[in-house]
Amino acid sequence: MRIIVSMLALAATAAYAQTTPSFFTDKVYPLLEAARCRACHARDGVASATRLHFPEQDASSSHIQAFGLSLAGLVDRATPSNSLLLAKPSNRVRHTGGPLVRPGSEEEKLLAQWVLYLARAAPESLAPAQPERTAGPTQLVRRLTHSQYNNTVRDLLGDYSKPAQRFPAEDYVDGFKNQLRHQGMPPLLVETYSAAAERLAQNAFRAGDVNKLIPCAPAAVSDASCRDQFLKAFGKRAFRRPLHDAEMARYAAAFTAQAQTTGKFLEGARVVVEAMLQSPKFLFHTESGPGARSNGYAAASRLSYLLWDTMPDRELLESAERGDLLTASGRERAARRMLDSPMAAQALDEFFNQWLRLERVANASKEGRRFPEFTPEMAAAMVEETRRLLHHLVWSDRSFMELFTASYGFLSADLAALYGFPAPPGQFDLLAFPAGARRAGLLGHASILTANAGPLETSPTARGIFVREQLLCQHVPPPPPNVNSNLPEATKEKPLGRRQRLAAHVENAACSSCHRLMDPIGLGLESFDAIGRWREKETLQIENRKIELPLEVAGEIAGLANSEFNDAAGLGRILAATPGCQECIVRQLFRYAFGRTDTAADQPAIQSLTASFRASGFRLKELLVGLARSPELVRGFVHNESER
Repeated sequence: MRIIVSMLALAATAAYAQTTPSFFTDKVYPLLEAARCRACHARDGVASATRLHFPEQDASSSHIQAFGLSLAGLVDRATPSNSLLLAKPSNRVRHTGGPLVRPGSEEEKLLAQWVLYLARAAPESLAPAQPERTAGPTQLVRRLTHSQYNNTVRDLLGDYSKPAQRFPAEDYVDGFKNQLRHQGMPPLLVETYSAAAERLAQNAFRAGDVNKLIPCAPAAVSDASCRDQFLKAFGKRAFRRPLHDAEMARYAAAFTAQAQTTGKFLEGARVVVEAMLQSPKFLFHTESGPGARSNGYAAASRLSYLLWDTMPDRELLESAERGDLLTASGRERAARRMLDSPMAAQALDEFFNQWLRLERVANASKEGRRFPEFTPEMAAAMVEETRRLLHHLVWSDRSFMELFTASYGFLSADLAALYGFPAPPGQFDLLAFPAGARRAGLLGHASILTANAGPLETSPTARGIFVREQLLCQHVPPPPPNVNSNLPEATKEKPLGRRQRLAAHVENAACSSCHRLMDPIGLGLESFDAIGRWREKETLQIENRKIELPLEVAGEIAGLANSEFNDAAGLGRILAATPGCQECIVRQLFRYAFGRTDTAADQPAIQSLTASFRASGFRLKELLVGLARSPELVRGFVHNESER
């Protein structure tokens, strides 16, 4: 190895005279991109905790050049051939992602040439790269999610039929269903909105005005005064702000035409309700109304859909009218009131369900003969355990990081039996786990272990991806195209266990860089089978024969110091104490709250929210209040916000 390194040094020295700062942009940066270094060393990559962060994908050439100069921190000026910038990509010094630049290759020679340039450059010319100044993302118009649609028609019309359950399914993008850049209006969805509006409007008046939508008693079919009272009152609630004059005129004309044609006042109201439910002003929730206070209504809408997952109530609309919600202190007062409502718990459930992908538990397929305990009732109990722990932490104002370390749970009798624990006093009562239990917190929940496993076997890779992406906010890049992801089959002659079979991922150069970062996490949870039951041995079913193998359950979070563990309790303790996990909770809630993934421009806001979250003792309610206070909530329509 010393001979190879010396030859590299000689080649780099010979080429040094031709090296300039643009050499990095033209020669070195492309080879690092080709080696897929960015996939891990990005702001949200699995190596985000290291010193090496690549610039954004669309960075300018000047910023890329500045990034190249900033790599001087990874160069040994006294002995350039010993530099981490050279030794890590080639795996001469252990690299978690494995070798990405082949030792002795032309690519390594180019990298060595840049290392030598950095080693000999004047220190004052090597200022660290500064992030490019980028404007925050524009707040785009957001469509109601299916959950928000159901809740809104419930509160607007008193209709509990949940029509959006029959709409086209929503896709997960960046971890959630509400990411605004991917909220299209395909023809099929437009048709279902139209059909739902017609049905909802008919039901609203089928038995008369039973839900008191009309605030007056019409003296006649042509009672314009009562008509206008209805339009103003219902329109303000449906559009979450007062109607413009032009809107009033348009809906009044539609109302009058239908009422006179049918001779029924309620028929005029029905047509208006149907029309408003199909309007973009109802289906989307970034509003601006008439008058100087109009921006307050947009703030009310965003606040309500964040904390209640539904339309604003009368008190919130009155706060909007006064302009209270245009200040951080005004939004905080409103948020604290709203968090005391039962609707806040229901709304937060929607976030938890999407963040943790809890619907995958009910949809999980398990082999019936191997796992007869896994019934629809058991799946529901698994999700209920997780839901109740989350509620306990939030609404009892406990540290949310207890999510990973809780040595107690809320179990049904059947779930306790699955865990090998004594039955709780009552169904889903709080149960302290027995001393020495290896199960603790979220990673010990059967819901998470079941959702991230296969029908027959565990999946260390899936469990590792879950921890990386959902709990550390690290994006795991997809496998290269045309890579064979099949593992060797266990046979009677070679009854390989899961760990031995997964070794194929590490041996395959195309797979190893990512699987080194995922598989070791899941392997530390191998004592839990595919439905989250504790096991001492791994059982293989080969040709109708059961073979039991000893389990090796050592795991680690590669790239994180002192992160070795061998059960859910150990992994939970590591995550709870990891700043990256603490920030990830903030980041996930930020993405959900604002309907978009975060950008570099959002990092100061996220860091500020994380600091406040930490200072509060990790109280999630305080984080929600912080989000309500955040300028992000009113970005796009409030400038120089007053902090009264």
